[in-house]
Amino acid sequence: VQLVESGGGLVQPGGSLKLSCAASGFTFDIFRMSWYRQAPGKGRDMVAAISADGGSLDYVDSVKGRFTISRDNAKNMVYLQMNNLKPEDTATYYCYLPTRNAWGQGTEVTVSS
Repeated sequence: VQLVESGGGLVQPGGSLKLSCAASGFTFDIFRMSWYRQAPGKGRDMVAAISADGGSLDYVDSVKGRFTISRDNAKNMVYLQMNNLKPEDTATYYCYLPTRNAWGQGTEVTVSS
């Protein structure tokens, strides 16, 4: 299993970023996928999750209405569109395959003026 995140960076408050996760080494289209984040000095928390077919989405309350998780099963990709970013969204964001307890290396997001 390999999960490779990209798309992080520095953005001003109110800005947007789109994170991508390229998945390989497993049958992507039958598994639920998640995004987690870990802020400096804090634990790793779930941000969003998506079912195998993309029909069921879950979000932590703090990102509802601002973040959108999606997937492209033809490309083995999962995405996290982040809008109206806030300083408290600053964290390392990880792609996660729950059934295999597999993590990507993470991509850093910094929201600061």
